Amino acid sequence: MIQFLLNQELRSEHALDPNLTVLNYLREHLGKPGTKEGCASGDCGACTVVVGELHTDDQGAEQIRYRSLNSCLTFVSSLHGKQLISVEDLKHQGQLHSVQQAMVECHGSQCGFCTPGFVMSLFALQKNSDAPDSHKAHEALAGNLCRCTGYRPILAAAEQACCNKAPDQFDSRQAETIARLKAIAPTQTGELNSGDKRCLVPLTVADLADLYDAYPQARLLAGGTDLALEVTQFHRTLPVMIYVGNIAEMKRIDDFDDRLEIGAATALSDCYAALRQAYPDFGELLQRFASLQIRNQGTLGGNIGNASPIGDSPPLLIALGAQIVLCKGETRRTLALEDYFIDYRVTARQDSEFIEKIIVPKGHDLFRAYKVSKRLDDDISAVCAAFNVKLDQGVVSDARVAFGAWPPRQNAPNTAKRS
Repeated sequence: MIQFLLNQELRSEHALDPNLTVLNYLREHLGKPGTKEGCASGDCGACTVVVGELHTDDQGAEQIRYRSLNSCLTFVSSLHGKQLISVEDLKHQGQLHSVQQAMVECHGSQCGFCTPGFVMSLFALQKNSDAPDSHKAHEALAGNLCRCTGYRPILAAAEQACCNKAPDQFDSRQAETIARLKAIAPTQTGELNSGDKRCLVPLTVADLADLYDAYPQARLLAGGTDLALEVTQFHRTLPVMIYVGNIAEMKRIDDFDDRLEIGAATALSDCYAALRQAYPDFGELLQRFASLQIRNQGTLGGNIGNASPIGDSPPLLIALGAQIVLCKGETRRTLALEDYFIDYRVTARQDSEFIEKIIVPKGHDLFRAYKVSKRLDDDISAVCAAFNVKLDQGVVSDARVAFGAWPPRQNAPNTAKRS
C-alpha cells in the first residue's frame, strides 16, 4: 500500500496499475480534468502539478518543500508519503488563488489549454521565492509552452502574484499539513500491485539491493523522466518497477575537501548548488538541462544510468574524472565513469547492480563546459563538450576532453580522451 495527501485528503492505494501516471490518475480516477495532457513527454508543461514533501532546512526546522512536476511523467507510486496539489485545489472558499487572479487580471490566457500548467508553475514559484527577478520567473516558466497568448502577460502575472503575495490556505494549514505528512511518513517498503504488475518502494539501500536481487528483471524508477516515456510514448507495459526516490541515503550530497559524493537518486535541481560552487560552468549548463519540472524530478544517477549519448551530465563528469559506486547485494565496486559506458545504451552494469552514488573530484585548475542546442532552454544537445585542463606554470600538463551527442548519429556513445 502507498499513502499520500491529495491536497488535504488522505489517499491509500494498493491495487492500482503501477504504470498509471499522476495525470491519468487525476483525470480518469478522480474526475479532476483541470490538469491537461499536451504532449505526454514532459515538453509542454500543460500537465504541471505541484508536490509537497517534508524538508528540513539549514536551521533544522521542518518545512514543506513545494516542487513543480510533469504529471504525465510521474507514476503514482512516487507520491508515497507526499502531498499532491492540482489546479483544482487552489481556489478556496469561492475565491481564486492569487496566482489565478493574476493570470486573469494580466490577461495571461486565451484558449486556456495551457493555463492550468502555467498556474501551477506560478504557484510553485510563489511558494519558493518572495520577490523573484525576471531570471527566476523565466526559469520557473521555461517548461510551459503557450501557443496563442505570448509570454509578456504571463510574466506580468508572475510579477504581480509573487512580488505582492499574501498568505493563502496552504500557509494557514502548514502546521497541520506537516503533522499529517509526518503521520504517513513511510516506515516500511510500500507497494502498488494490480495482480500482474507491481511497483515496490524501498526505504534503504539494503532493502533495494535485496529487492533487486529478488527481481533482477525489474526496472529501476528514479525520476521517471526517461522511463515513463516507454509507457506514454511507446505504449509498453512495465511489469515490475522498484522506485528509489524514497531512499534517503541515495538523496544525500556530501561535500568533502577533495570531492563531492552525490546520491544517485538526488534530483538535478538539488545538485545545482553544490556543483555550481565547485564548477560554475557545470551549474550554468545544469540550468539549461530540460525544464525546471524535469530537473525537479530527474536524477543525476538516472541521467547516467540510461546511457543515452545525448545525456548532458556524463560528458562533464567524465572530463572531471568522476567515478560511480555500483552496488549489488552487499558488494560495492567503484568504477571510472568513462569505463561504465561500453556502447550505445550498453553499460558495464551487472544484473541486479545499481548506481548508489557519484563521486566528483574537486580542485581542478580549469574546467569549461559548452552546450549547443536549437533552443536555449528545454532542449537536448546537438553537441555537449567539456574540457578539464591542468596547468603547470601556465603550461598545459594534462587535459581531459569529453563530448556528448556528437557525431549526430543514433549509435554514437559519449567519448572521452586523455593526453
